[in-house]
Order: sequence, then structure tokens, then C-alpha cells
Amino acid sequence: MGSIVTVGSAVLDHVYVLSNLPEPDGGAFVTDRTRRGGGVAANVACGLSALGHDAAVVSRVGDDDAAETIVDSVREWGVDAAVHRGDGASSYTLILRGPDGGRMIVAGGDSVPKLRLREPDRDRIRAADVVFTSAYAPDRVVNELGELRRAGAIDALAFDLSGPLSELEGRGTTPETIDALAAGADLFVANEVAVRSYLDSGPAVAARTLCRVGAERVAVTAGATGAYLADGATESVHVPAQECPPVDTTGAGDQFTAALIHAWVLGDAGLRAAGRIAASAAARNCTAPGPRGRLATSSDLPDQ
Repeated sequence: MGSIVTVGSAVLDHVYVLSNLPEPDGGAFVTDRTRRGGGVAANVACGLSALGHDAAVVSRVGDDDAAETIVDSVREWGVDAAVHRGDGASSYTLILRGPDGGRMIVAGGDSVPKLRLREPDRDRIRAADVVFTSAYAPDRVVNELGELRRAGAIDALAFDLSGPLSELEGRGTTPETIDALAAGADLFVANEVAVRSYLDSGPAVAARTLCRVGAERVAVTAGATGAYLADGATESVHVPAQECPPVDTTGAGDQFTAALIHAWVLGDAGLRAAGRIAASAAARNCTAPGPRGRLATSSDLPDQ
């Protein structure tokens, strides 16, 4: 199995289960609430650890009680927590979950935006088989990872364009950095909302476009309709979502990405097989509450 370092967000999720997801100017009633560790980088690291890989997460937390919850939540999955401690509050998300498993997510806090790589982090990154980061990591950090990949100091770089450009402004990566990663990432993952913002196109066209500009492997997810994958040798392939009784869709995309890294970047699965494996991992995680509610192991996934 390979070694993976994920870089970016490890946060505290404040989860409110609602009677309904409110419309604009509408309302809802809270039926349950909880706190738990979350964040894209942390979720992907936990998913890869559950799949048998050596995983570490590089992030930053504050000096509050939430920091301990965040760090403990990744260590529970056997992830090496290379997490910096700083002043102030830890970054967080507010998750509003409806009765059918759908959700809305709002993020806040400045501990993750203040993340900067240190020399021990760079040593970990250079030694890893794959480095993962997302658009929610600070632009300075993501840009440095891209430069390390272009210089050959990173063996493989996976990137998740996690949200629309308006959501990233002043918080995450800039369009210029995203352009550079699109031209050289070993795996570029995005969802339908993100690619419509970035490329003004649907998922099938976006997958082909990102391959043409230089990404080696591309996956664009489209919720319940599945995902579109491309690798330069194929125009694009549609992989349907796997049906499941959804409890909570939070983290499904992160587990889709973790399984793609496992099967497609570190493994030798073909494009269609990698898509089926990733869809299976995402669906499994939707059947329990939380972004790490039911992480897949290798034995849970379909054969390559």
C-alpha cells in the first residue's frame, strides 16, 4: 500500500439535523445536533487509512477545545496528525442536514487559512507516494505544492476543486493557481457546481476540457446522476452513482476522491473500474451519519 499526505482543512463540524432544508427567507426546526471532526483533507486521509494506506494530514488548528476534537478524530482512524497549533479559534463548518440526507454547508474560522508549510511538512510531502490538497487550502500552500510537483519533488499530486470560485475568494486557491494545477495535476477532481463556476460548462465537457489542458486524470461528480471521468485517452466516461438508502451525504465526495486515489492513482484500475470503485465508496459512506460514517475498506469495494 502507498503513503499519502493530505494538506488543507481539518475542522470542527457543527451539525444540525433539520425538519427540512429551508428555502430563502424560509425556516426549519432543529431535531438533533452534534459536533464532530471534519474537513476535506482530514476526511480524505481517513478514507485512505481505512483502505490500508499510510496516511498523514497536514493542517492547522487553534488553541481551543475544538482542536483536541479535530486531532483526535483523525487519530481514531490511524491517521498521522501533523497538525500545527496556533492562537485563536479552530476553523469550523456549520452543516444543515435535511431529513433525506441532503445538506447545506457554511464554513468559518481562520486557523486553516493561516496554514503555512514548515520544513518537516515538506519532508513528509517529498517522501509520500501521493500528495492531496483541495481548493479550500490557502493559495500560498497549494501554489507551493504545484511548484514542488512541477520540479519533480512530489511523485503525484491530486487536487480537489472543492467549491465555486466565489466561495474560495479570500479563503482558498485563486483562479491562477487552479489553472496551473489543471495543467499538471495527476488527478483533478471537481463537482458540478465547481466546474460550472470555473469553466462555465457541464461535467462531461469539463472532464474533457481539463484533460486537454493537461490534467492526467479527471473526475467530475454530478451528485445522484453519477460522475464523468477522463484520462486523455478517452473523451469522457459516465459512471452512474450507486444506489443506496441515504442517511447523510456529507463527505461522499471526499470518499469518492479517496477511493479514486486508491484505485486509479496508486492502483492499476482502468478508468471505468476506478469510477465504479469510487462510486461504491461514496455510496457506502452515505448510509451512516457523518463524513466518516461508514468508510470503505478494500474488501468492501468491487474488483478492479
